[in-house]
Amino acid sequence: MKHTQPLPGDIGLTQISGVTGRLIRFGQWINGDGFADYEHTFLVLPGERLLEAEPGGARIRPLSEYDGSDVLYVCPEQLTEQQRERICAAADRYVGVPYSFLDYLAIATHRLHVPVPGLRRYVASSRHMICSQLVDQCYQDADVHLFSDGRWPGYVTPMALYTLLAR
Repeated sequence: MKHTQPLPGDIGLTQISGVTGRLIRFGQWINGDGFADYEHTFLVLPGERLLEAEPGGARIRPLSEYDGSDVLYVCPEQLTEQQRERICAAADRYVGVPYSFLDYLAIATHRLHVPVPGLRRYVASSRHMICSQLVDQCYQDADVHLFSDGRWPGYVTPMALYTLLAR
């Protein structure tokens, strides 16, 4: 479900410009998610805050950081208030978790069926995450499973969230 006024537990999808945005678009393309313009994901928290994965580690910031940006807010259709609270409560445990561009490579390796021992464990690890993995993990911690297609835990990109929730 798409909407314009964010609520705690919503997922923000936005663009990243420059080289980093182009690299993420390429990583999503390798993973079969296309070249569309959503390269970053964050979780809306109570108190006009958000949780996002960053190269220096996941952090909580003011939601106003995205004022003036083109952000699409999405969430599952039947998300309850109790689920929203549990999703947001999970956020604190991931502050500081390192960002890992290597997760895009690991996800692509899986998609291309390259046999790499320990790959599933690496992708599912919460010791390092890209932004979409971080958001998906908070949902999973609240026992809200966004994907029912049998994908590995952690096998999620910003465009996978867009495709699931915004189309």
